[in-house]
Amino acid sequence: MVDFISPQVLQLLIAAQADHPDAPEASYTAAFTQLLISVDRGQLSQSFTEKRFAAGEVVIYEGDEGDSLFLVWSGRVVIVKGDLNSPFIVAYRITGEIFGEMAVLENQPRSASVIALEETRLWELRRARFEQLLSEQPAIGRGFMELLSARLRYMTAVRTTGDLSEKRLNRQVTALKSENQRLEELQRLRQETTDLIIHDLRNPLTAMAISLKMMTLVLPENILQANHELFDIAQASAQRMQRLVDSLLEVSRMETGEARFDMQRFNLGPILHDVVQRNSILARKGIQIDADIPFDLPVVADREKIERVLVNLLDNALKYTLENGHIWVQAGQQADKTWVSISDSGPGVPVEERERIFERFTQGSGEKLKRRGFGLGLAYCRLAVERHGGRIWVQDGPNGLGSRFTFTLPEATPPPRQPDLSPPPTRSAPG
Repeated sequence: MVDFISPQVLQLLIAAQADHPDAPEASYTAAFTQLLISVDRGQLSQSFTEKRFAAGEVVIYEGDEGDSLFLVWSGRVVIVKGDLNSPFIVAYRITGEIFGEMAVLENQPRSASVIALEETRLWELRRARFEQLLSEQPAIGRGFMELLSARLRYMTAVRTTGDLSEKRLNRQVTALKSENQRLEELQRLRQETTDLIIHDLRNPLTAMAISLKMMTLVLPENILQANHELFDIAQASAQRMQRLVDSLLEVSRMETGEARFDMQRFNLGPILHDVVQRNSILARKGIQIDADIPFDLPVVADREKIERVLVNLLDNALKYTLENGHIWVQAGQQADKTWVSISDSGPGVPVEERERIFERFTQGSGEKLKRRGFGLGLAYCRLAVERHGGRIWVQDGPNGLGSRFTFTLPEATPPPRQPDLSPPPTRSAPG
């Protein structure tokens, strides 16, 4: 029996996680995990046995006898059934989640195989010790049953939803009489898919929060202080994920005209400086970010939405700027408008792509422009800026290299539409 799957199968399993729906059980997993780590540290270390696995290594095999469950301490695993050369994916488990839980309740063979997708640390809890913990800590038993109940309800809901969706789809297909009706249905289904994505993205956010909480509970204070920069990066990444979820929701609302704008007068300068500082910690090694931003930049706008525009544009620049590259953030005022530009030394945007990249779920088609993502950041920027009565565009960066994204905001509350605005004069780039 082999201990590792092939590299080809491993890559397929890793890639498939992005499209695989996760059970919405994070709150139950979090509660159960919190109960476990609330046990006395010495008692906890006696209860669990630490095991380490390399990427592609098989943790347990379907059909094997087993009497223990596992807690994922770091890394991630995939639960599969069938031939390991072409397995059927059941679920993924990440930091803070458990698997193999049925083995501590019944004397039955393992119902599935589990494979480590990367270097993974697991804590193993055997049945005898689990039963002892239940007698010593009744709350753990309640948390465990809540977790199992959540998973059972989810599987039942999936089956019921699948049956109802199939019946509804059959009725809808029969009812479609024209090409126009089919297009309207596709649009509605796309919106439902977006709503599902928004829901499913909340699970990894919860998992990141669980991971950070677990570390702060078990690591000594001196280690936490020595690694505070790592915690800052983790928290910034979690916030970035939250912005993606919010962008999905806001883009849909702005397209349908349902989004609300809280217009107020404020100074954009300090917000720009803060966005640059917060995103600098996520910059890859060697990327230099320079800012030429006046402190006094009064605008009338929705503060939260404009801040997200700034974050999206800077995140886009970081995404396409290679190591040892350069990013410039500039701002100023011209006539009755305030302008902001973010330039990078990346591959640039071809002229034929400069309008299309602001569309929803769109990315550059050139090989150099391909990056992972949903293509929502720039779509959000255009919708938000235009709702403010401003304009956003992209042109060549400094000295004809890279890209320069620029947007404008009116000095006062704008009318629904404004005449076309020409790009502001190019200010000399720092350095």
